[in-house]
Amino acid sequence: MLNPAELARYSRQIRLEELGSAGQERLSSSRVLVAGLGGLGGPAALYLAAAGVGTLGLADFDLVEEHNLHRQILFDSGSVGSPKVAAAAARLRAANPLVRVVGHPEGVTPANAIALFSSYDVIVDGTDTFSSRYLNNDAAVLSGRPLVHGSVFKFQGQVTVFDTSKGGPCHRCLHPEPPPPASVPSCGDAGVLGALCGVIGSFQALEALKLACGLGEPLRGIMLVIDALGNGLHSFRFARNPGCPVCGGNPSILSLGQPAATADPAEPMAQAAAYPIEIPVEEARRLVDAEPEGTLIVDVREPHEFEICSIAGSELIPLGQLPGRARSLPSGRRLLLLCHHGRRSMAATEFLRAHGHGSASSVAGGIDAWARRIDPGMRKY
Repeated sequence: MLNPAELARYSRQIRLEELGSAGQERLSSSRVLVAGLGGLGGPAALYLAAAGVGTLGLADFDLVEEHNLHRQILFDSGSVGSPKVAAAAARLRAANPLVRVVGHPEGVTPANAIALFSSYDVIVDGTDTFSSRYLNNDAAVLSGRPLVHGSVFKFQGQVTVFDTSKGGPCHRCLHPEPPPPASVPSCGDAGVLGALCGVIGSFQALEALKLACGLGEPLRGIMLVIDALGNGLHSFRFARNPGCPVCGGNPSILSLGQPAATADPAEPMAQAAAYPIEIPVEEARRLVDAEPEGTLIVDVREPHEFEICSIAGSELIPLGQLPGRARSLPSGRRLLLLCHHGRRSMAATEFLRAHGHGSASSVAGGIDAWARRIDPGMRKY
């Protein structure tokens, strides 16, 4: 039964005929996990805590950075440098001390995902990479938990519920495999409007509340699409795919962490060992220091990004100009491709390798990783 403090705090939503005391009691005994505490997970977690979810789990391994603050409203300037889970938990406990907040600072991994998801009733996916989204999708299917999906690209957002336990489709029913690396820019590359993240995160909270309370009709098999610039809001239905590799009649994905194919299986093994398609920033720094004449950093960001921060000695060639300038690049030097987070540089590396520059490598994490791990004094964005 609801205690007096709960009745007072949640009185306005209890008055909703469709919810009532029974719905609030169900919500107060529910367990919801927010995976990813960024632009989507932040507003979703705030509304879930305010509504009175009984146990609110927070999973994220990252630290708060200054460029997060324009959209990740759980955090403030004093949070920069802190683990996201710790900063978020403090904010949410202060917002509603009646909610039990549980932190999972290791984030969601192939090793813990199924056990973690199985301990919650509803999963809210606030992650922003394809690898994380597919991991969360597969873990939700294998653990039999509904997954509230949200994503934002520039001025468009989308929300749906993947719930195979109720006969609905999953993410792989729409897209069986992730897109090729760097084919879709991240928000660090393409940009993102913070208020749109708030809209999508709020929709995710709404869907999670409907699932937790048994309220209304969740967006199972329905994709809601929002066009912020064109003022458009529409939806389309999609069905479960009988041939889906994870939830179909004869699934090929039966566990998490199955080995992926190599990035370039046609590349000769000797060359692949000597010139891997992607290297960490520490190795890039070592190569630049040890072989300055034989190594060239090619920065494929845009000029306005290059003005914010750059690595001494690097050459700026925006990704869109690379096809026209590829022939002018020195064939006798090791080429290290760099962008903001590593997506554009991976696309550039694959292009150059296909056009005769077999020693090209992408710098993993881009200049953002360089600033965090090599040069902490470098400006970040």
